[in-house]
Amino acid sequence: MQILKQSLPKLCKQEVALMSLMHIPSMDFQGHYITAQPKTFKLKVKPRKTYLLRFINAALNDELFFSIANHTLTVVEADAVYVKPFETNTLLIAPGQTTNVLLKTKPNFPSATFFMTARPYVTGLGTFDNSTVAGILEHEFSSKTKSLSSNISIKKLPLFKPVLPPLNDTSFATNFSNKLRSLASAQFPANVPQKVDKRFFFTIGLGTNPCDQNNQTCQGPNGTRFAASINNISFAVPTTALLQAHFFGQSIGVYNPNFPISPLIPFNYTGNPPNNTMDTSILGAESHPLHLHGFNFFVVGQGFGNFDQNKDPENFNLVDPVERNTVGVPSGGWVAIRSMVHALPPGDPHKLGFKDGLVSLRWKAPKSKAASSTSRSS
Repeated sequence: MQILKQSLPKLCKQEVALMSLMHIPSMDFQGHYITAQPKTFKLKVKPRKTYLLRFINAALNDELFFSIANHTLTVVEADAVYVKPFETNTLLIAPGQTTNVLLKTKPNFPSATFFMTARPYVTGLGTFDNSTVAGILEHEFSSKTKSLSSNISIKKLPLFKPVLPPLNDTSFATNFSNKLRSLASAQFPANVPQKVDKRFFFTIGLGTNPCDQNNQTCQGPNGTRFAASINNISFAVPTTALLQAHFFGQSIGVYNPNFPISPLIPFNYTGNPPNNTMDTSILGAESHPLHLHGFNFFVVGQGFGNFDQNKDPENFNLVDPVERNTVGVPSGGWVAIRSMVHALPPGDPHKLGFKDGLVSLRWKAPKSKAASSTSRSS
């Protein structure tokens, strides 16, 4: 997770990028912890101020809980789109998501410092590190409190710790996600497609592939390698650059436009894995981030269990659903999104990416059309 700090009076003038919140241990781009940071990160603020904090989950593999001890955060934006403001003590951010919050500091020097902590929201086994990482929120002495600075050492002030949700708190994750709503105002309308021209149905999950232990890291069960999939198809790293193949007209055999828009082998996607895992390779339910590259979409519905085409659409929110470019598909559940797909230059692909790999989903639209996609996490 990375944090960008900005004081509201300078909201439109500049953006100050700070070091990663994570200290020792710290997460690298694969979500693994490293020990590169020599000091704990400190965010210094002044009393009686309102700060805009911009959070980016750059861990790639884990959804993260985040909280600041004794402080309330007001969520105002998600994935660069305004949302109806709401207060929360804890944020939940999926890989690739961004969230902007307002932080009001204490009215007076609090004579204390406050931990900012983050740890994963765990929905599956084998792919997470349950460590808690932390930074410190520190109030600076103002002109009115300088007389205290000679008598108070920051290092001797009490350090308060926040209470994060349990690692597997799906109830909190669901409630937090349901609070995210578009402004849907005259100035910032929610242009939700009411009519759907093209429907897609994807099941996404975490399975395993055979692993060559001589030259690969095999962390899956029985010496296998974890592999994310869409409709039980995992991303295969090409030996030829995709753009190069397209530019030189050599796309045949490199990629093709017929990725299945529904599962090839239907089964109980959110139930217990079948006994014969050779056919499905699904290890169990896990939350997955879903990203539509280059486009925003509206999250019109989500739930647990298998999606019911006859009943669930009746409860879709087509008035003020949150608009974003990345959404976390609930563990053992589903999410429905709608997006307006505009006309593209010939051959320009749309991409659907998530978690450990990036899978290309290609379709061409002669004119703007609305697309609806229902994804189930298996």
